[in-house]
Amino acid sequence: MRMYQVDAFTERLFAGNPAAVLVLDDWLPDDCMLAITQENNLAETAFVKVRSDGAWDLRWFAPVHEVDFCGHATLATAHVLLTEIGAQAPLTFHTRVGELRVSKNRCGYRLDIPRLPPVALEALPTEIATIFAHPPVRIFRNFENIFVDLGSADAVRNFVPDLAAIARLGSVGLVVTAQEGNGGKAHFVSRYFVPGAGIPEDPVTGSIHATLVPYWAEHLGRKRLMAFQASARGGWLDCELTEDRVLLVGNAVTFMQATIYLPETVA
Repeated sequence: MRMYQVDAFTERLFAGNPAAVLVLDDWLPDDCMLAITQENNLAETAFVKVRSDGAWDLRWFAPVHEVDFCGHATLATAHVLLTEIGAQAPLTFHTRVGELRVSKNRCGYRLDIPRLPPVALEALPTEIATIFAHPPVRIFRNFENIFVDLGSADAVRNFVPDLAAIARLGSVGLVVTAQEGNGGKAHFVSRYFVPGAGIPEDPVTGSIHATLVPYWAEHLGRKRLMAFQASARGGWLDCELTEDRVLLVGNAVTFMQATIYLPETVA
């Protein structure tokens, strides 16, 4: 069976966020897809199959479980379908969070995802209440993550996560974010940790921007934003807010094509 590995939200290899992609005729058993993901040891592996209407069904697995929403693996999947499989843009994916769409533009790919407005929180969850050196500026969440505005891009870059404490959130992730300092190319920066799903730090994450973009659009008074995810690999996202969607523009690069061998009972 053919598998691809793609670096997403980057124009060069060894940056952005790597994801594996398998194009299937039909779903494999869930335990097999999870085992493949664990064998890959990447944040996500995407599994995609064509529908009778020409759209695609798309699922994502992290090393611990199937996930509800993954942006970078969607971008990686679109890249594989368009460059390796012969599909035509635009692409429509049916997922757990509804339809995701990917088209091409002069800068690479445009990923169209739901807008998930931030929901304000009065206090941090007890599991992570003591892991910050200074009180957060704001705390908010969406259906799958806690977001903390640290008030300083340097604080985001220098943040040392207590992964054991964050893991006690289970499948809920932690995003730290702040406005970029004067003179920076980005409008805001972020980092993302979800050790409870087997991802200590995710290098570049499309899905968290479904909430980060509405948050920063409100606080900065603009609908077009440049975002930088300040992980060791790093990645840029050109973002736009619409009435009910978030648009993310980025690129992707194929790193590897591989043949994987499944047990006879699965194959």
